[in-house]
Amino acid sequence: MALVLVAGAAFLVWVLTPHRAEPGPLAEAGEDPAVVVERREGAVVLAPAEDPSGTGMVFYSGARVEADAYAAVWAPVVARTGVTVVLPDLRLNLALLDSARAESAVEAAPEISEWYLGGHSMGGAFAAQHLGTGDGDVEWAGLVLWGSYAIESADLADRDDLRVLSVAGGRDGVLIPDEVEERRPNLPEDAVIEVIEGMNHAQFGAYGDQAGDAEPELTDDQAHQALAEITATFLEAS
Repeated sequence: MALVLVAGAAFLVWVLTPHRAEPGPLAEAGEDPAVVVERREGAVVLAPAEDPSGTGMVFYSGARVEADAYAAVWAPVVARTGVTVVLPDLRLNLALLDSARAESAVEAAPEISEWYLGGHSMGGAFAAQHLGTGDGDVEWAGLVLWGSYAIESADLADRDDLRVLSVAGGRDGVLIPDEVEERRPNLPEDAVIEVIEGMNHAQFGAYGDQAGDAEPELTDDQAHQALAEITATFLEAS
């Protein structure tokens, strides 16, 4: 019983001490005149100030990472493509507990006609799992994985109705590129696969260092610029 209590206490400490957005990058996202950042329906929403594309992205944060830690990374994609991005709050910041959150997250941007689902790390894995279940009313156009993967049971390999992008970091110490490559067969054959050399796991967001990660060979700005370029190019091709 004592071991159970200790384990339970340790879990509570773990989930109640999430990674939070770094103030500087978050402020810069909010000050970008091309992007409107606001909270709606339990989510952080980044919308283009002008010329919305009609395409939206619901993006799940990594384990124990708060949603707004991805605002700074997505802001330049929104500015360039006109895509609206919804970063939903997840229960205890764990997609494991809220994998179907995307179905209600789309209500934060009812003007959007085409939706993609994506996520970082654990968030991406459970986004892929949700697409595989087919549960819900949203007809998803595609999947975007940052430092993440789909497991075999997601059953996405033979899907021909989804556009898929998977981006790995060459210096990712949490989910090394070889592990991402091993799970490549779980994605559709035409999935777009990219590796950003020198980028680590935490650089997919803007929340500081992460335990177990490798030292990056890129600055945060360099990593974010490379990630934005790849992601924007993929979304513009839809």
